[in-house]
Amino acid sequence: MKSSKFFFLFFFSFSVIVLFLFYDAIKPEKKLPIFQPAMVNFELVDSTMQHVKRYHRISSFSLKNQNGETITEKNYENKIYVADFFFTTCPGICIDMTRNMLKIQKKTINNPNIMLLSFSVTPKIDSVAQLKKYALEKGINDSKWNLLTGDKKQIYKLARESYFVVKEGQGNNSMIHTENFVLIDPDKRIRGFYDGTNDEEIQVLINDIDILEEEYFQ
Repeated sequence: MKSSKFFFLFFFSFSVIVLFLFYDAIKPEKKLPIFQPAMVNFELVDSTMQHVKRYHRISSFSLKNQNGETITEKNYENKIYVADFFFTTCPGICIDMTRNMLKIQKKTINNPNIMLLSFSVTPKIDSVAQLKKYALEKGINDSKWNLLTGDKKQIYKLARESYFVVKEGQGNNSMIHTENFVLIDPDKRIRGFYDGTNDEEIQVLINDIDILEEEYFQ
């Protein structure tokens, strides 16, 4: 009787382990979507791009960071990165956006595969010196996170034709930036949009970064 009970417990435990391993082997891997302009709120997309349904990539750029260094798309080659658009004197949503980007910085600080990128929508105000002051005040790590300033037309074009995160304002190259964080993969494709002021969405973003890491670096 005792041996039968032992055999039953052993067989049950063995069956559970086998079933778990089988399920783990066959369960589909989670894949993040690849966003195209036609999938995004049309208010955030330049009219010339709203019909595009495939092959979208982030365009090249050349701007100055908080250290006065020229940063281009080449600095982000083979990297997963999170991008947003902000300005240092913003009294509203940028406060929470910076706070949450700092969370991502802390979470990924020792991971060279992950980078952060912020574009100023008020480049005349956000000089290199102003960005450096802001970076020092907030505890931004220069090796992880670039704050960019420069030609406003270029920044506007990137916002409307690459990242899809600002609405048109009144006047030429005028921008109304949103709270969106954008997740970019090493192939320069958009893999997610997240509310940068929402703590729960930031956790989703952090989880999605892990998914992309498995896709590209595991």
